[in-house]
Parts: sequence; C-alpha cells; structure tokens
Amino acid sequence: MMEAYIQTALALGLVVSLILVMGVFLGKRQKKTEEIIKILAYRSLGLKKGISVVKIGKEILVIGVTSNDFKLLKTIDEGEIGYGLTKEIVDRINRLREIKEELLGADK
Repeated sequence: MMEAYIQTALALGLVVSLILVMGVFLGKRQKKTEEIIKILAYRSLGLKKGISVVKIGKEILVIGVTSNDFKLLKTIDEGEIGYGLTKEIVDRINRLREIKEELLGADK
C-alpha cells in the first residue's frame, strides 16, 4: 500500500516538473516574439475603429483598424523618425479626430 503512495507521489512530481520545464522554455520563446513585434500606440476613432502604430523589426507601421479590415496607412523606417515626420503623424491623427467630431455632430 505504501509503495502505491510513493509511486503516485513520484509520478505527480515528474508531471509537475515537466510542466515547469515547459513553462520556462515557452516563456523564453515568448519573450523573443515580443521583441520582434511591439505595439507602440493605439488610438480609438470610434466603435471597433482605430489607428495602431506597430513596430516590426526596424520598421514602424501605421495601420488603420476596423472591425472587418486592416489597412496599411504608412510604413516608416526606424531611421526616418524625426520631428517633421512625428509632427505629420500627429497632425493627421488630429485631422481624423476633427472629422470624427464633425460626423458625430451631424448625427445629432
């Protein structure tokens, strides 16, 4: 009877050890994926609509997101980023906000 308890405890210990080892292995693998793709910003423009800025490798993608579709709005090389380009993106986002406000105001 005691042998059965010991055998069960050892089997349970082995299973728990395997789960922990797999967790460590998959955790390291997940961290590498996070370094490749990173969401820098997201701005909602309404229900299930928005603009996302995603960094993939050395490129930054500005993506329009709707409930049905993704559209690439602009591709920016990491080396291109400067004040002028940043200002251009901010101006475009502000213009989209103005359009949204006008559309929401027209519905009332």
